[in-house]
Amino acid sequence: MAKTQTRRTDTRQRIQDVALELFLDSGYDQTSLREIAERLEVTKAALYYHFKTKEDIVVALVERLTAPMDDLIAWAETQPRTAETRMEMLGRLTDALVDAEQIIRFMQENQAALRALSVGESFKTRMHAMSGLLSDDDAGLVDRIRAIGALFTVYFGTFASREFPEPPEEKRAALLQVAGELLSAGDVLPASDAVARA
Repeated sequence: MAKTQTRRTDTRQRIQDVALELFLDSGYDQTSLREIAERLEVTKAALYYHFKTKEDIVVALVERLTAPMDDLIAWAETQPRTAETRMEMLGRLTDALVDAEQIIRFMQENQAALRALSVGESFKTRMHAMSGLLSDDDAGLVDRIRAIGALFTVYFGTFASREFPEPPEEKRAALLQVAGELLSAGDVLPASDAVARA
């Protein structure tokens, strides 16, 4: 990569990082491009060179989360629908989420704003695709809900578990254990028994 391209990439990354800090501190709607430029100590024109709107910045931020998700979906679509594949999917997802905790937090805290942006819908589409890959094509309702529960255990658990004092690897292992237990519950307890005991 040429030095100019590297510098441009570094600048775009810095803009995203600073914007994310402000979005988390003040909220997406309350943060202006002017405030982002001031925090960066650049002119608005310099900021516009990289991002024309706040939505452009959010798209770039969410792409940092969704690009590995796209890779995971593409990989999973080529694999057999086995328990091992499903656990590998969840493990790869937790790896992808490790560096995205702040982006996940931003998305959680600004759901209303994201609902109006294109990235909100595309993110939901990816989550739907992943939950579908965590169950068989002919899975019943209970198994499909288990798949969604396992996916959200990993996704939301990554965000929520930051409050826990345990080391990151221990938290990751716990999330995978709970997600795996959700997926395999149908193998241990028939759905009719589960409903009867609920």
